[in-house]
Amino acid sequence: MCPRTKEQNENIRMQRREQILDVAARSYFRTGGSFDIRDVAREAELGYGTVYHYYPNRHLLIEDVLDSGFERCEHVLTEWIHTTGDYADQAQLLSYCKSLLQLWQSDARAYLVYKMASEYYAGLTEQECYSARQRFMEQLYIPLQSITQCSDDSLRYMLAVLVGCCGLHYYTDNSSPDTDRIAQLAMQAIIKEF
Repeated sequence: MCPRTKEQNENIRMQRREQILDVAARSYFRTGGSFDIRDVAREAELGYGTVYHYYPNRHLLIEDVLDSGFERCEHVLTEWIHTTGDYADQAQLLSYCKSLLQLWQSDARAYLVYKMASEYYAGLTEQECYSARQRFMEQLYIPLQSITQCSDDSLRYMLAVLVGCCGLHYYTDNSSPDTDRIAQLAMQAIIKEF
């Protein structure tokens, strides 16, 4: 049997890291954020030492979960802005709502970014909370608001509907949510502004 190459070891390391991050995001919903490294190791079917090697504490793990979630959400928003231009009409915003719901449905880390934003990133340290809130506002909220030209209240209501409805998927282990229906409900919050 040949030893693994450096590339193979790196692939294994990246797969393990992704597995740990996915499990940690799902654990957050199940435990309300009060999980520990042992919970993640058990659910990921990895040894405690393996998970601890990657993340020696819960705060570093949550920080990486959020960071990767932010990257994915920012990517979806950037792609949408690229296709939309400087102003989004109602149909384009509906399309974005559906894209966001589809992302959240398949990626607990991305959903966690918005879920925690709706809770003002409670449970994080003061510095982590400040950084996460600032990143959310600068990279996700303000760009969306400038393109939709919606009021703060309307945009918050729209996001609240999306977050709340998608949360049922994670908290009740329901089957896939009806993204079309949920997006339509979210649009009701801002329809008078279009």
